[in-house]
Amino acid sequence: MARLASNPVGLHKFRPSHFHPTVDSLHFIAPSIYSSNKNLRYQKLYCQIESNSTNSNPEKKLIVESPSENENNNKTNEVESSSSDGGFPEMPNKSLNRRIAVVSVVGAVGLFLSGRLDFGVSLKDLSAAALPYEEALSNGKPTVVEFYADWCEVCRELAPDVYKVEQQYRDKVNFVMLNVDNTKWEQELDEFGVEGIPHFAFLDGNGNEEGNVVGKLPKKYLLENVDALATGKQSIPHARVVGQFSSAEARKVHQVADPRSHG
Repeated sequence: MARLASNPVGLHKFRPSHFHPTVDSLHFIAPSIYSSNKNLRYQKLYCQIESNSTNSNPEKKLIVESPSENENNNKTNEVESSSSDGGFPEMPNKSLNRRIAVVSVVGAVGLFLSGRLDFGVSLKDLSAAALPYEEALSNGKPTVVEFYADWCEVCRELAPDVYKVEQQYRDKVNFVMLNVDNTKWEQELDEFGVEGIPHFAFLDGNGNEEGNVVGKLPKKYLLENVDALATGKQSIPHARVVGQFSSAEARKVHQVADPRSHG
């Protein structure tokens, strides 16, 4: 017979003995398989004595304790949470990709337009928009006369700055472009003492020169001088300033077909 030691809850654990229970007296519950990862859960094995009034020998049963339903649910929730936390992020949908593409295109167009406004202005554009010299001297407005040449690198570099100032003050100040390669302007070259280009001469409403700026200088020199002319000040702040310039002696003299041209 097996020797059983009682405990307070009426359950007994096996001690080593030579007792071999029959198969009919044992009741087994198969281990359960749960969760998505197919892990096996170890179960607890107990022996419980059932008293029988007709049988003096107590009947012994093996009881296998399975995990509770709540525990299984908690385990399943943990597995799902772990899967959702550690999984790969969701890929952007088509609508998001479309919005990103639209924003990229708009940004590229804006960048192109801003670059075109700042760097796309040429000397030919300025010359085409300039007033004829004779007209500028006769309308009573102050005038800015720029002596330039198509081959002048400094003139090309300053073209965007000249364009911006012209757009800001064109209603109050005349802007004239005179090409030093044109033999028509030999007298004006001598009158204004043009030795380097670009040469900016600032004239009041009566055609009198207030000063000049020569060569590559910061935009503020041109802007402040033009503002002084537009507001009717008695003098300009930068009357004699010289920067990096191209020599007028390198000009390529030619005769234009149209004598009225200011180019």
